[in-house]
Amino acid sequence: MIFRYKGIDASGKRVRDKVEAASLDEAKSKLKSQRILYESIEEEAPSLLDGLSFSRRYRISPKELAQLSRELAMYIRSGITIVSAIKIVQVHYEQNKKLHLFLKSVSTYLDEGKNFYSALESQRVVILPEFFKHSIKVSESSGILDVVLLELSRFLKEQDRIKREVRSAFAYPSFMLFISLIMVAFMLTFVVPQITGIFESMDQELPAVTRVVIAAADFLQGHYVAILGLLTLAAAGFVLLRRYNGAFRYRTDALMLRAPVFGTITLKSELGRFAYVGSLLVRSGVPFVQTINLSANILNNSVLQRLFGTAAEKVVEGKRLSTALHESKVKIDDAFVQAIALGEETSQIEPVLVNISELYFEENRERIALLLTLLEPALMLFVGGVIGFIVAAMLLPIFSMSIQ
Repeated sequence: MIFRYKGIDASGKRVRDKVEAASLDEAKSKLKSQRILYESIEEEAPSLLDGLSFSRRYRISPKELAQLSRELAMYIRSGITIVSAIKIVQVHYEQNKKLHLFLKSVSTYLDEGKNFYSALESQRVVILPEFFKHSIKVSESSGILDVVLLELSRFLKEQDRIKREVRSAFAYPSFMLFISLIMVAFMLTFVVPQITGIFESMDQELPAVTRVVIAAADFLQGHYVAILGLLTLAAAGFVLLRRYNGAFRYRTDALMLRAPVFGTITLKSELGRFAYVGSLLVRSGVPFVQTINLSANILNNSVLQRLFGTAAEKVVEGKRLSTALHESKVKIDDAFVQAIALGEETSQIEPVLVNISELYFEENRERIALLLTLLEPALMLFVGGVIGFIVAAMLLPIFSMSIQ
């Protein structure tokens, strides 16, 4: 729970802040340990947005987590303890209320004697990725916390960069598609009905394509509210089913993997992420079975999540990961399975996973660039074709009348 308080700190300065605690008594105890004399303290009421999201915990973005990890790694590498590093970094995030509260909570748990992993696990301010916490757990006990934090920072920064590149790359085609739909709807709703009035005064049969366009315009003009409502409901229903219905999500993810072009991009992206996180966890000293499960948890595709989860169970039984993947009903890239088999045979699984991730990320960049190069002219042809069809359908009766 989050408690809001007002009081006076050890230096005599008035403070107004928040503290995380499991109960009111614990919150008071924490303020006492921080030498803060509180005047008032009460549990923070959930906001409307908290109610809509069904969670009061903040999901930290990869960019924020990457920056935070890098700062901590730099301080630890300079010889500063993690306790002092957290207190220093806490000052840098005073303007970011959520992260400031998160760091303050972690600092409190560290002062109570917990290690860094236990402090991250105990706090209830932000949601951290499981692979991140387990990397911290193993690296802290191995004395390589600064190295792993730096690697985590690089990975999270790279993932954020890839996501921004894909989003910006698809921005223009998405804009073109949206504008084309608006133009087609405008022509069918406003332009075609104006021309239809001319045809009504003509005593002749209209061509089939003209009748089709007029019928589409009449339907859109009379039911556009219902159409917009159905599209909105369909989109909302799809999102809710994907979030709360596991079977529906699994089927849609399976269809995505089988989709032309996009299926290959999705597969390579997911396998690349699995390989990179796997290499990071192996380097940190995480047991291999746990590495497979943690790496699978970061995947967005539920089909691949289940595939690697089942493979981890077979590894526990004594099989190799490559053998479990090869025997699976879900077939993935053969090169990936062969590379894993090579790494297992030579006991060089970590460098093999690194090479796989670099290869797949590079392949996806090239594939996405080629896709966008072809997508832009394809959209232009689509827009021109649809608008040309509508214009031709409207002009065809006029041409027929002039010939007669």
